[in-house]
Formats: sequence, C-alpha cells, structure tokens
Amino acid sequence: MDQSIPTQLQNLRNSIDNIDAALVHMLAERFRCTQQVGVLKAEHDLPPSDPAREARQIKRLKALAEESHLDPEFAEKWFNFVVAEVIHHHVQIARDSAE
Repeated sequence: MDQSIPTQLQNLRNSIDNIDAALVHMLAERFRCTQQVGVLKAEHDLPPSDPAREARQIKRLKALAEESHLDPEFAEKWFNFVVAEVIHHHVQIARDSAE
C-alpha cells in the first residue's frame, strides 16, 4: 500500500476536524444573535417565527448552496433544523418574560 495514503487521510481528517470546530463556533455565534432577536421579539410582543423571512432565507441559502456546489435541498433541511431550534428558544424566551 502507498505510504502516502495514511498521511493524506490524516491531513484530510485534520482539515475536517478544523472545519467542524469552526462550524460549531459559528453556530454558537448565530444562536447568540438569535437569542437577542428572541428577547426583542418578546419585549415587543412579536411572534416567535417570521415565515416570510424564513422563506426569503431559504431561497437565498439554496442559491448560495448551488453556487457552492452543495445540494440545495440539504441546505434547506439544515436551515429548517436550525430555525426550528431558534423558534423553540424564542417561545421559551417569550414564556420566561411573561412570568
């Protein structure tokens, strides 16, 4: 077996690990921002979700995915997963602020 394959594999895995770490940090930052949005929505008695914005974001992210050679349906699934969690947080924030 070519000895360079394990080295290449380890190098790729190291890159994947770095990318995964960056994604986690970026998601954490995203959630810090959406928590602030949730507080503002609760303070101003706005609904936890914004379907029109979500639809615009899906359209935008699917276009970005296509440009990046990523499956647009995957991008939409990812976004829907994240938004469901954000809405859950916003509902909880609204509930906590009403107490």
